[in-house]
Amino acid sequence: MLVELRVRDLGVIADLDLVIGPGMTALTGETGAGKTLVVEALELLLGGRADAAIVRAGASEAVVEGRFVVDEREVILSRAVPVDGRSRAYVDGRMAPASSLSEIGDGLVDLHGQHVHQSLLHQAAQREALDRYAGADLEQVAQARVELAAIAARLSELGGDPRVLARTVGLLRFQQDEIAAAAITAVDEDEQLAAEESLLAQIGALRAAVAEARDALAGSDASQAHPGLGATDLLGIAVSRLAAHEALSDLAVPLRAAQADVEDVARELRLRDERLEEDPDRLEAVRRRLQLFADLRRKYGSTLADVVEFERASQAQLADLEAAEDTRAGLEARRRTAAGLLQEAEERLGACRRQAAPKLAAAVEAHLHELALSGARLEVRIGDDPAGSDVEFLLGANPGEPSLPFAKVASGGELARAMLATRLVLSAAPPTLVFDEVDAGVGGEAALAVGRALSAIGRDHQVLVVTHLAQVAAFADQQVLVSKSESGGRTVARARPVTGEDRVVELSRMLSGHPDSAVARRHAKELLAMAARSGTVPGSSDSL
Repeated sequence: MLVELRVRDLGVIADLDLVIGPGMTALTGETGAGKTLVVEALELLLGGRADAAIVRAGASEAVVEGRFVVDEREVILSRAVPVDGRSRAYVDGRMAPASSLSEIGDGLVDLHGQHVHQSLLHQAAQREALDRYAGADLEQVAQARVELAAIAARLSELGGDPRVLARTVGLLRFQQDEIAAAAITAVDEDEQLAAEESLLAQIGALRAAVAEARDALAGSDASQAHPGLGATDLLGIAVSRLAAHEALSDLAVPLRAAQADVEDVARELRLRDERLEEDPDRLEAVRRRLQLFADLRRKYGSTLADVVEFERASQAQLADLEAAEDTRAGLEARRRTAAGLLQEAEERLGACRRQAAPKLAAAVEAHLHELALSGARLEVRIGDDPAGSDVEFLLGANPGEPSLPFAKVASGGELARAMLATRLVLSAAPPTLVFDEVDAGVGGEAALAVGRALSAIGRDHQVLVVTHLAQVAAFADQQVLVSKSESGGRTVARARPVTGEDRVVELSRMLSGHPDSAVARRHAKELLAMAARSGTVPGSSDSL
């Protein structure tokens, strides 16, 4: 709750330090004394729009500070509005954006009155209020939505569009089939075939060369001196001639070796001639396979080794994708189940909301009639979606007038009383509730009803109410008098708690405009006694 509010150089407030207790606190005083400035100070503290025009004349800036206690933890918010430049915000003494004040303040204070923010103006808060009233079970819907979101995220990780995945799987399978059909035996098979193709293409020329070489070694025209003899025979003759002479026999040795080599070559030529047979079918088969390898290299790599590596990598990728397809199928089944569960949970939640909406409207409407809005109508509209998530509160303040969303209700007093009536039905709210102009257009018994209602809320929340009605102020646990006076030629607003006789005097002024009127004083004491008998103002009877 708000335990202390410090305001400096804001409008007619020069320096105000207000300590606020639990329960209901009434801010009273003459019109123009500065009561509403206290509400405006709170609005600034909670991230409201800053206007340099609110800075007290002659001051460089206006400063508002608030000390809150939440679950025994202290939170201090500050806002400074300079004459020139942007406003500054602080949270626990540390600089922060004004939006942080709003975010934190939403959980600390609700302002109810004209031109100030109220949480129940927002449809999200209205939906939460209806759910609290209805005791709606939101957990099943939340769990189903979380499950669907998790499944969608996992499906996204698997590759997004299943049609794209299917096309990728099909392409990989085609590529693997194409490479497998080639039945590559070795990563250098294309090089081996290229050598074989070159050999097969030259069979005719090779056989002709072999034949000529054989003729040269054993042919008839090798030597004019020894016609009909080949190279081998001629070498034999040369060896025999040299060996016959001791002086030349050393030359015969290398000739014998040469003769043996020539004989070996002649033998190999004969064998080659037997093996070299033209095979056009084999040549065509080799050329087709070489073309197949060329096509594979064009698609999958510059070498057969690259093609083989591509096949291995694509097999691994295909295995992953096929596993992903199986996983996707399982996830799709889970998604259908989760979607069905979500629809069922949303339909149950929507039915709960639609059943509770007219009951909530009737309960709030009954309080509106007690708060001098006898012809008021409250509607709680539910959207057409299965869960009924689109919840909106509408108020028809007067007979014959259309019902309008809370955010469009023109009268600040009517809206404040609608908020008050709603709070009477709904116990959940921020710790501190501030009501400004809640008693606008109210008097007599209706004013007493407003006072009782505010006091009732004060049992569970801290309530700060700006009021002109003694019937309302009498129900407060504390009453603070805001007054203005002249000091040093300047108007200054001050605030002080009033108790005992001082409170009677202030209530007398509020009743009759004459604080010294005996009749008004008796009436004031009667109001305090009535509040004390109702148990809303502990100790008030002691002040009479």
